[in-house]
Amino acid sequence: MKRNLLLLVLGLLTLGATSFAQSDNVPQAVKETFTKQYPAAENVEYKDNLLNVWVNFTLNGDTLKANYTKKGVWENTEKSITYDQLPDAVKDGFLKSKYADREVEETKIIYRAGGTERYRLKTRKNDLQKKYLYFNEKGQLVEDSIAI
Repeated sequence: MKRNLLLLVLGLLTLGATSFAQSDNVPQAVKETFTKQYPAAENVEYKDNLLNVWVNFTLNGDTLKANYTKKGVWENTEKSITYDQLPDAVKDGFLKSKYADREVEETKIIYRAGGTERYRLKTRKNDLQKKYLYFNEKGQLVEDSIAI
């Protein structure tokens, strides 16, 4: 039993070291696409995950996070905003939803490929019940998912 546990721990350490080493190898296609898309970006930091690459950066004083596939295809960009900065339609949609009794912990606007936008609200009812709520520009709840 101890041997199996030791092998498991060693395997996880090896996997972690491999993942860390891979984070330094950002695909050139991602760097090229990002530079073309955000030529004025500053404080650029790449984070290479297993399936995609996140790019944290600042633009015009705002902190953003862009998501790309390994082949350099842009998927979305997130920008943190305050609840008060949400469009009135989104605030109204939230207040009319079944989640209106929840506390809003975080709000983001997500710019997506194709020119659409989503507004993500991280909500909390208690320590165990947290959800991400996604609204479109019209204030319609289009998706919800469990938040960790």
